[in-house]
Amino acid sequence: MDQNSRIEEAEQTAGPAQDLGRPQRVTLRRITSLDQDEFLERVHASTDLFGPRMPLPATPEAFQAFLGRFDEGQSADGLLICLRDTDVIVGNVNINSIIRGRFQSASLGYAAFEPYAGRGYMSEGLGLVLRHAFEELRLHRLEAQIQPDNQASIKLVQRLGFRNEGYSPDLLFIDGAWRGHERWAVTNDMAGLVPDAPHPTLPAH
Repeated sequence: MDQNSRIEEAEQTAGPAQDLGRPQRVTLRRITSLDQDEFLERVHASTDLFGPRMPLPATPEAFQAFLGRFDEGQSADGLLICLRDTDVIVGNVNINSIIRGRFQSASLGYAAFEPYAGRGYMSEGLGLVLRHAFEELRLHRLEAQIQPDNQASIKLVQRLGFRNEGYSPDLLFIDGAWRGHERWAVTNDMAGLVPDAPHPTLPAH
């Protein structure tokens, strides 16, 4: 079974997303070169929604460079949240900076796209991302760095069980300045998504 098939299987038992009390409306799959035109269309339509917080590619050349960052979960994974019925792209999620060994951790970046923001699709999709990250990639921890004024994003991770681990001033360089972020994190134990066996790079002791 290929990796995209395994990601799509996760929708059937979607972990934290089940807490939303509605049938699963979205699927999760890896981004590919075939998504270029639709992805760029969504980015251009959504510039006012996420602005400089989530700098996504806006040209074909930038999109191809963006794709080159991802290696199917070895160091980074690029994922799309799509409507189940139509496969229309409604959101983007990147699992960045995957570190193995004793850390088994990664950082999340995500964005909803217009006109689909505010309908709960990202909550459902991120529930699938947690299952993929913890059961397929066998990570132990996911982190999200969020600017304090981004209340929509904070409420999103709260719904999925992330905990606030503090504030870091001047954490990320965004829109021409170093900006402080709240640090939110969730572990596989907290999400109830512990894999059957740890990743082979985790030391025995």
